[in-house]
Amino acid sequence: MRQLLIILGVLLLAAGLAWPWLSKLPFGRLPGDVNVVREGFSFHFPIVTCLVVSIVVSLLIWWFRR
Repeated sequence: MRQLLIILGVLLLAAGLAWPWLSKLPFGRLPGDVNVVREGFSFHFPIVTCLVVSIVVSLLIWWFRR
């Protein structure tokens, strides 16, 4: 458990340091993401981004368990 927390901390630190470059990636603005903007109201639901992230995480977990 201790190793997992250390690894997650290092990954979060790396992601935080790389945020200026990571924020330019198109995640959250993929085709198929729902974005409704009306006067006084905006709604954004990144459904395709959620699916892509879920598939990538599932493949990584599968790969590490082998």
